[in-house]
Amino acid sequence: MKLYRAENYEHMSRKGANIVSAQVIMKPDCTLGLATGSTPVGMYRQLISWYEKGDLDFSEVRSINLDEYVGLKPDDKNSYRYFMNDNLFDHVNIDKANTHVPNGMAGDIQAECDRYNGLLRQNGGIDMQVLGIGRNGHIGFNEPGDAFEKETCCIALTQSTLDANARYFDSVDAMPHKAITMGIKSIMQSKSILLLVSGENKAEALYNSFWGPVTPKVPASILQLHNNVTIVADDAAMALVDKKTGQPVR
Repeated sequence: MKLYRAENYEHMSRKGANIVSAQVIMKPDCTLGLATGSTPVGMYRQLISWYEKGDLDFSEVRSINLDEYVGLKPDDKNSYRYFMNDNLFDHVNIDKANTHVPNGMAGDIQAECDRYNGLLRQNGGIDMQVLGIGRNGHIGFNEPGDAFEKETCCIALTQSTLDANARYFDSVDAMPHKAITMGIKSIMQSKSILLLVSGENKAEALYNSFWGPVTPKVPASILQLHNNVTIVADDAAMALVDKKTGQPVR
């Protein structure tokens, strides 16, 4: 595990963008596993800025997103396809045909999960998987449970996740209560993983995931077993680690 400490969200976003851009430069036809939510937005903005300056070329890049809500159309402003288009794809020269997000409107959700698993295999796996972390330690939409989810599957969202994401919807009741997500096995098969963590509200999840036991009750704790994980966390997210260890961790 490599840990890079950032002063704040902006610093975290820039460090994360540096790592992703290095992947794109070193392997122009790489496959990026991408995440949604508020955490990676700043990183995507930085990548767009470097693209606009001519420093990055996404023309050969493929992307495979972590997850999508069940029941939302791709053009719904709360869908993750819309999010990716709005925050990255519409602003760089990536071929949209090479960008993949689960189909939340699929008539047969299990068939869609199977299709997505096949897509991961056909692309030869993910070169770099970008992750955020939920307040309860979830990655993708893999919620705490009694076992680690294996591959892409349909998940019932926990109340804590619904509460955390309700700000994007008119109300908790208005948001989907299920999502299609890459499973832990799919994530762990990525060649490298970049975890972005920002804010005091993620401090407990970060501490439990990397300074606690490996347990499906904290899904991100499985990342302790991956041989190429990079964490970029800001000071606020590291607060509990500093407190528990007795000194700032660098």
